[in-house]
Amino acid sequence: MNKPNYLYGIIGLLVGLFIGYVGTTQINTTMRPAESNGNPTGTSNALPPDHPPTGDSSGDAASASSGTTMSGKSGSQGGGSGALKWTAPKRWDAKPASGMRAATYLIPAARGDSEGAECAVFENLGGGVQDNIARWVGQFEKTERPAIQKQETINALSVTTVDVSGTFKGGGPMMGSSSGPKSGYRMLGAIAEGPEGEVFFKLTGPANTVAAAQDEFQAMLKSLKKSK
Repeated sequence: MNKPNYLYGIIGLLVGLFIGYVGTTQINTTMRPAESNGNPTGTSNALPPDHPPTGDSSGDAASASSGTTMSGKSGSQGGGSGALKWTAPKRWDAKPASGMRAATYLIPAARGDSEGAECAVFENLGGGVQDNIARWVGQFEKTERPAIQKQETINALSVTTVDVSGTFKGGGPMMGSSSGPKSGYRMLGAIAEGPEGEVFFKLTGPANTVAAAQDEFQAMLKSLKKSK
């Protein structure tokens, strides 16, 4: 090979490398916006395979926003056990069933009382009507007056009620335990004899708060019906 041909070959190789470099740079510059899918930095949004999901998808967002409220106002939705159903007052705060409690309702404190009242609903306690009435009355170590007991028929159901006031000493985890004797307390109790056993309603709290809720308690009892 003579010298001029050798130089021409080197020059042609250098020109080819330069053209290839320029072309490759132009192609990468042109393709980057499409490959980044609208990301101006050109970085990838993909997560590593073992990374937990971030943000919210339509399904997860809908599930989180709807949720499942375990407590709230009972109102027209009412309540029920296996045998009976009833409508609770709108202003009572309903809590989920737990253990032997078919329902629990928290009642705001009346003016002059430092705490509210609670209405607990039980079923299948056993012991019969009179034994449970006697146990409830026995939870008061001092009474202001003899307990008032009545029996009536509501929507073909036999319902026995009791009204007792005095110093409340509590009565175990299922019957309204107390940290100590509390004077000025009152209890309204009711036992409804359903087709599948008794359902027990026990409203306990400061006397003023219970008095303010007495008509609501009676209205709830009047709404009692058989579930089937």
